[in-house]
Amino acid sequence: MASQYKEIQFTIVERVARVTFAKPPLNVLTIAMMKEITDAVNRVSTMRDVCAIVFAATPGARAFSAGVSIEEHRQDTIYQMLDAFHGIFRTLNTVSKPVIALVSGVALGGGCEFVAFADIVIASRSARFGQPEIKVGVFPPVAAFMLPRVVGDKKAKEMILTGELLTAEAAQSLGLVTHVVDDAQLEERAEALLGVLRKLSVPALEVSRRAMVETMGLGFEDALKRAEDLYLNRLMSYKDPHEGVEAFIEKRPPKFKHK
Repeated sequence: MASQYKEIQFTIVERVARVTFAKPPLNVLTIAMMKEITDAVNRVSTMRDVCAIVFAATPGARAFSAGVSIEEHRQDTIYQMLDAFHGIFRTLNTVSKPVIALVSGVALGGGCEFVAFADIVIASRSARFGQPEIKVGVFPPVAAFMLPRVVGDKKAKEMILTGELLTAEAAQSLGLVTHVVDDAQLEERAEALLGVLRKLSVPALEVSRRAMVETMGLGFEDALKRAEDLYLNRLMSYKDPHEGVEAFIEKRPPKFKHK
């Protein structure tokens, strides 16, 4: 399945949704482009067997994304810009399918915020990451709360307050990046990961992700209660968990129906 947008490419291939930023060379995020991304993610919400959402750049682009259009930071468009950008993450959070970012080139500003939000990040060795917003007198709202969770409070503050640029290896050492590979191996490593996800139950993936998100920052008892509630009242309402248990007992591969 493929759909036509003006500033992104959106495909569904073997139960994986792929959103490709298609504004080379830098894939600067405009309001129009961000609305297209949100629309594509909303479409995935109705596809119960899709096991992951992948974000990537068109081959040959110099950037995964160099961030949100600086022109749309102006006073007459700033509200619409933030609403469009943050709408992407609100929608991804609601859909709650695993989010994977494939990064080559630079991921700056909003591009780096995509990386911070993603569940798994595969980066080429030439990739670079940073939040340079402070250099034009602003700050990144998504990174302000996501980066401390991902890389730790002190390093997040340093990144946001100085706008420093990280290598792929440095980003991996901090936990911002999951895997670093040679540039030519980016798609190969992604396909290996997606091959694992395709074998799993989509409801189990979604509820597992939801449990991790919704318990973040809670105290022990509140977190455990929320996880228990999701397990008993949401996960166990699906057929897949029961099939998985029976398959294990019967020593056979499970036949998940993603429902």
